[in-house]
Amino acid sequence: MKNIKIKDRDKNKRLKNGYEEKNIKNKSNKETNIGSKSNTKNTCGDVGDWLYSDIVKDHFFKPRNILVDDIEYEADGLGVVGSPACGDMMAVWVKIDNATKRIKECKWRTFGCASAIASTSMMSVMATEDGGMTTSRAKRMTPEAIMERLGGLPDRKYHCSVLGHQALREAIDDYEKNNENKKRNKA
Repeated sequence: MKNIKIKDRDKNKRLKNGYEEKNIKNKSNKETNIGSKSNTKNTCGDVGDWLYSDIVKDHFFKPRNILVDDIEYEADGLGVVGSPACGDMMAVWVKIDNATKRIKECKWRTFGCASAIASTSMMSVMATEDGGMTTSRAKRMTPEAIMERLGGLPDRKYHCSVLGHQALREAIDDYEKNNENKKRNKA
């Protein structure tokens, strides 16, 4: 099935009545109308039974520290983890205060599910709150700490929080490598 979309006309009325109408383009590119009646409203704010905590939903719908445009962003370190084959990819950019070794900024971009987005968002908050984590402390951040702050994740989504802390660790390692190279070049 290709190009599934909800019709905009009378959408609120149908959703209020529990009726959802979809236009589906089939292989011959002809549009077919499919309607279904459900007992629950199907909107972003009310999708029935979620497997996620309210904190996870909040970070998914309103992610913190996301980097929209990396063209002009100058980071001190970059970490990229994941696999396009499995569907989750994360990139983390950090700015670090050289004097204190604290993370000033932790920006990110994630291509993945709600758990991946929420985990990376929470990881970025944890890394920068209260004046920023030191790089040594941030490298010891665990997936369990991220999941605890999120109020938990379904067991099958554990790998999402693992990717977030791995990307942060890679970004810090990249910063340290770049910083060492700068010191060598000055000497």
